[in-house]
Amino acid sequence: MTDAPLTPREAEDALAAEYVLGVLDAAERAEVEARIKREPAFAARVADWEDKLSGLNDGFAEAPAPNLLPKIEARLFPKQPGTRRFGLLGWLSGAVVATALSLAAVSVLAPPRLTPVATLATADNRLAYRVTHFGGSLQVTRVAGVPAVAGQVHELWVIAPGANPVSLGLLQDRPLTVAYPVPPAGFVLAVSIEPEGGSPTGAPTGPVILTAEIGA
Repeated sequence: MTDAPLTPREAEDALAAEYVLGVLDAAERAEVEARIKREPAFAARVADWEDKLSGLNDGFAEAPAPNLLPKIEARLFPKQPGTRRFGLLGWLSGAVVATALSLAAVSVLAPPRLTPVATLATADNRLAYRVTHFGGSLQVTRVAGVPAVAGQVHELWVIAPGANPVSLGLLQDRPLTVAYPVPPAGFVLAVSIEPEGGSPTGAPTGPVILTAEIGA
């Protein structure tokens, strides 16, 4: 593995792959979707990644959603014996129910919501990592600066009050995603410089270059 910065082509491929995997935040997704509409070459990259990753769905049979609208309408608007529910009022009632069901489906099918957790940055913001939480995982993305020099790596740590640091993973070119809850207020996130492959001791061995206290 190399710590060399991505080439422009590699960066384009990485962005297209992240879009297809659904790991971008709302603003980033909107920007990518705008590029897909105006840049045929980038749209082709996205389509290529969709083809490459389509196999992830193999083995999962399609399960058509049941049509619940008739049952819901029957419960909300029971027909009285000898009457017929037609006309504008009946049509509007069905439309309202259909709209409510559509909104409910959107809320259920929407991707996990990204929650900002912290930003670890130097005083001059030349190096910065953004930490967000979604779907039971923390995602750490470098938003400024470059990775560690060859032979070294940035390592992320979480530190509970009065406890020893615990490594959450290595920060390299691609965003780091790790299953972890939102750290409570008072916990500290930190980034240290470690030998390639990470700390050999399970604790920070190099200088700690970034810190951020949750809730501070």
